[in-house]
Amino acid sequence: MKLENTMNIINAIEVKNVTKKFRLYPDKGHTLKEKTLFRKRRSYEERTVLDGISFEVKKGEAVGLIGHNGCGKSTTLKLLTKIMYPDSGLIEMNGRVSSLIELGAGFHPDMSGRENIYINASIFGLTKKEIEERMEDIISFSELEAFMDQPVRTYSSGMYMRLAFAVAINVDADILLIDEILAVGDASFQSKCFHRLREIKAKGTTIVIVSHALSQIEDICDRTIWIDKGKICQEGIPRKVHRLYSEFMSGHVLSSEQKDQCIKDKRKEKAVCQKPVVIKNVKLKDSSGIEKRTFITGESAVIEFDFVSQKKEKEFVSIELVVLRNDGFECYETNTFREGIALMNLSGSGTIRCMVDKLNLVTGEYWIELAIRDPDAVPYDYKEKAVTFAMNSLDRERGVVKIEHTWIFPWNCGGEK
Repeated sequence: MKLENTMNIINAIEVKNVTKKFRLYPDKGHTLKEKTLFRKRRSYEERTVLDGISFEVKKGEAVGLIGHNGCGKSTTLKLLTKIMYPDSGLIEMNGRVSSLIELGAGFHPDMSGRENIYINASIFGLTKKEIEERMEDIISFSELEAFMDQPVRTYSSGMYMRLAFAVAINVDADILLIDEILAVGDASFQSKCFHRLREIKAKGTTIVIVSHALSQIEDICDRTIWIDKGKICQEGIPRKVHRLYSEFMSGHVLSSEQKDQCIKDKRKEKAVCQKPVVIKNVKLKDSSGIEKRTFITGESAVIEFDFVSQKKEKEFVSIELVVLRNDGFECYETNTFREGIALMNLSGSGTIRCMVDKLNLVTGEYWIELAIRDPDAVPYDYKEKAVTFAMNSLDRERGVVKIEHTWIFPWNCGGEK
């Protein structure tokens, strides 16, 4: 009997009620004697890594998978690539798949970089002619021209990653799967990789990324899926899911004794469990420095807040600013990292101001969210509704923002205002 393909044509990936279990054998034996004596012992512990998860990824969508170590996100990616198969459930893929799952996977250590390009690209389904047509682009992107004829066992982990990524992005895949591999390598090459990922996404390639670097997912992905204990805990807009995940992980890492101490000290307002950096006294002012909550569209404004930092060592931090309409619609989001501003020494206390030349929001009510994040984009402090304000427009525009414009008409059409 022929099974009918029920996959929705707008989806690139469909995962339906997938379960995956592993057997853990605690007493295999370490010595030859132990292995001989207990060779018939079959005791094991069965661990459920994925417990009936279901999700879809649309064509051209970029999705990030997050969760603590061992939650099942990497297993999910291996199931998508068919490195392993689910115990139950269904996985359907629509298109050619390229993957970066494990460092060095698909590479023969004794063969040269050039020979491994042929092997790796052929695994992804390219013909010899197609590989030769792409060879120059692959080598150029990897920046390993001087090492192409050396065996890859002489490569560093960063060189492995460069070569693997260069191959994966040049196979014209419909679906690209990446598992934490971009954590390897220098900062400049990582930046180059993410720039290329944005280009690939713009061309309509579906991307699924597993990463602990939340800021990287926010820069690329349209949606985040948070997996916890083999189940989907949350999914949605990356920034919102990451905030919930970060808050969960901040509490998750505390021992029960530390949590009890936090409760006691919170009552006494002591600093045993104090945040390393705290946002205080958020204000919205006009250009003359007067605090106000109602603005005319096009007015200048100043977003001002104080910080108190307990940090002793120099460490990169980023400041996130989000403007939302009162129904939760995100009007604007930026952060200092994305703007190329390097903040390395946020210590002691001080005041930070963001000068807004023109507040071009149309009539409505809004609020501002602020966060100060660590190098992994986990917030030191986060203010959800830091300050609320209202906008009034002198014109009768509708929408979210006022777009500066000028009408030009033929001389005889009238058009006087």
